[in-house]
Amino acid sequence: MADPILSATALHRSVRTGSKTTEILRGVNMAVEAGEWVAVMGPSGSGKSTLLHILGGLDLPTSGSLEVCGRRLDGTGESERAAWRKNNVGYVFQSYNLLPELTALGNVALPMRLAGQRRGRARARARALLEELGLGSQADQNATELSGGEQQRVALARAVAMDPVLLLADEPTGALDRASGEMVMKLLADRHSRGQTIVMVTHDHRVAAAADRLLLLSDGRIVEEHRLGDSEPGSFTSLVSLDTP
Repeated sequence: MADPILSATALHRSVRTGSKTTEILRGVNMAVEAGEWVAVMGPSGSGKSTLLHILGGLDLPTSGSLEVCGRRLDGTGESERAAWRKNNVGYVFQSYNLLPELTALGNVALPMRLAGQRRGRARARARALLEELGLGSQADQNATELSGGEQQRVALARAVAMDPVLLLADEPTGALDRASGEMVMKLLADRHSRGQTIVMVTHDHRVAAAADRLLLLSDGRIVEEHRLGDSEPGSFTSLVSLDTP
């Protein structure tokens, strides 16, 4: 592997509730090469979303080291991580996280405006992305007026608006019908072909099959990894059979 854009070593994450401590991640080691598309699958409760939150600097590991885009993130403060995320990471949340008071166009333009881009340029870029995802006619609707699938596509457009070094996606097609899901996957595949690094959590075997590599997470540990381009017939199906939505 070339120099990784992401390197995690012995990541642990535990949560204490009263006198009980629950260990969510149990020593995750992983590296992602620049331009690679990695899919993460595993049973519900295996720690997939927690892992993605840590990789994006939204949360900190209890122990272990993490370097992303040349920056050590473990042990850093929230304001420091927030400033770093703004310029390096795009995140597609499972729950969309759109601002309800803004239109679809406003939500997509927001990260560009916060980065100092002029209003006209940011809005033009936002409109082009929405049109690419089949949402040109909904650009001026408030986020609350959109269906779940439409909101997810707006969230993806927002995540890629700043051309992030690393794109993290938590179930990017989970709320979408087949046609919408295909639009999202087309955009992801197009960005990947242009060198975008992607780490994606998914329950959908067909979605995961688009990635370069599959990591299978179980009980807070990576228990299997497989380079999908080198798969033997039927091997992908056997690998993901441990995954349960």
